[in-house]
Formats: sequence, C-alpha cells, structure tokens
Amino acid sequence: MKNYKPKNRLSKQAYIDGILRGDRVILSRAITVIESNLDSDKVLAKEIVQQILPNSGNSIRIGITGVPGVGKSTFIEAFGLYLVKEGHKVAILSIDPSSQRSKGSILGDKTRMEELANLQEAYIRPSASGDTLGGVANKTGETMLLCEAAGYDVILIETVGVGQSETAVHGMTDFFLLLMLAGAGDELQGIKKGIMEMADMLVINKADGDNITKSKIAKRQYQNALHIFPLAESGWSPVVRTASAIKNIGISKVWEEILKYKAHVDANGYFIKNRNHQQIKWMYNNINEELKQLFYNSKDIKNELSRLEKDVIAAEISPVKAAQQIIEQFKKSF
Repeated sequence: MKNYKPKNRLSKQAYIDGILRGDRVILSRAITVIESNLDSDKVLAKEIVQQILPNSGNSIRIGITGVPGVGKSTFIEAFGLYLVKEGHKVAILSIDPSSQRSKGSILGDKTRMEELANLQEAYIRPSASGDTLGGVANKTGETMLLCEAAGYDVILIETVGVGQSETAVHGMTDFFLLLMLAGAGDELQGIKKGIMEMADMLVINKADGDNITKSKIAKRQYQNALHIFPLAESGWSPVVRTASAIKNIGISKVWEEILKYKAHVDANGYFIKNRNHQQIKWMYNNINEELKQLFYNSKDIKNELSRLEKDVIAAEISPVKAAQQIIEQFKKSF
C-alpha cells in the first residue's frame, strides 16, 4: 500500500507555483501530500518543502493553548478576524485529537470558525495528531513552512488542550499564549506549572458580564504567580491580560503585547537564536523519525519482534534483554 502512487497528484512544480501564488486549493493539496504516509508522497513532500524554503520564515508563529471550556475556537476566530482587518494573512493550524483506537479525528474547526474560514485572507487547516507524542501532528512544521511560502504572515497553532502537546508546540513557535478562565476558585491549581512557565502571555477569556470582577481578581493572582518563575531566556516578563472573545473586548491589546514581544526579542537577538535552535531540533526530530521507520519497517525486525513478544510474555526473556537483542540484530544489518 505504501508504494501505491495516487493518480490525482500534481507535478512538483504545479504544487510549488500554486503555493507561491497563494492558491488555497493547491496549498491544501500540497499539505495532503505532506501528511501522507505513502512512499511516493514522502519523496514529493521533501522536494516541495526544499523548493519553497527560501520563501518561508517570514511570519510570527504563535502557539495557543488553554484549559477545557476556555473558548479557544471563539478566541482564535475573533483574533484572526482582527488580524485580517489589520491587513494580515492568517493561517490557523489546529491540531485535533485522534482516537488511538480508531485513528479517527474530529477535524471540526472549520465549522467552529465559519466566519473566518470564509475570508480569502485566512486559511484553516485541522490536522489529526495521530501517534505523534503529545498530540502534535507530525507534519505541522512542514505545513507551517508551506503556509508562510503562500504569504501568511501570522501562523496560529492551536493545541488540543492542556497536556503534553504544549511542549512540542512551544518548540516550534515564537510566542506562546495561554488562555485561562476566572471564577473557578482554584485557578492556579488547574494548570501545570510547566505550562505556566512556557507562557509569554496569559489571557483570561470570557471577561464579560458577571465575570468581569472575577477576571480582575484572577489577573492579579496570575501576575503574582508569574513573579515566582525565573526570567525566561528571552528576557521577556510574561504579561496577563483580560479579554472577551464573544464580546470582542481586549483582542487588540493581545496583538499589541505580541508586537511588543517581537520588538523586544528582535532587539536582543533572541528571536533569531530561538529560530535557529528550533531548526536544529527539528532536524534531529526528523532523524529520529526516519530511524524509527527504518527499524520498524524492516521485515527481519518484524519477524524477530513477533518471536520476542512471545518470549517476553512467557517470561523466558526480560523486556530489557529482548530490547538489547533486537537492537544488536538491527546493528548487524548495516
């Protein structure tokens, strides 16, 4: 199946030309190639990414996460609409949770952001997270490059929620925004310390109506909590703001803070330093992925693993010894 070549694929140049002229249909078809596990598509994908690389990188990449029920989709749509009105082209890469049993995915963000999805200046691409650690789609990085080459100067990467995926998204973005709620009574305990430490900005959403007073209290609590953490390598002190996506209140202030951050990290050199670090890390991630595929796709390894599984279950060999044995066999094949 992996050697199957789809008939509806375009030429490499057709994909590249379409992406560079901002054709959203061609962009979507190219991303489908990027996400494919077919061997022929993997070759094509690498060629497309390599060719568009000089036209990528000219955006600000923003990771967005938040606690369940915080209104991420509503916030992202309001934020995206504001950015479009300000003259930006916005791409939203939304990582949907995949079922580990059925491998299915909801992929419903286009219906949740209907107004934004209808704008030519916006592009929404939901991606199934699949088996990638933390729920981040394995090809999100390549998709981001394609969107940049297509002219999108603000990339928003939405995570599935507060969990492991935030570390991966933080590792591929320039700015990390954490959405929170007020009024739960235990706001500071409802989120992991590690995620708080990664945040460049906290936005307390749904700060309207009866929630206004609670949101102001929560803002002070978060500001005090953030002072406990050591200053980030960027030299930026995280800020806390309140907003109401549904009432369109405070959205412009969020963008103002992001622009302040960008000016700050441009001035001290951290922006380029961080991007360079991410590129190197990305290279090693791809090496790890290629090695994993090489290992598990080997027919000899598959047969030996099947035998070893039975021996481990029968307690005839320890899991550690079995792992060592299969690795030694793999090394001999080179």
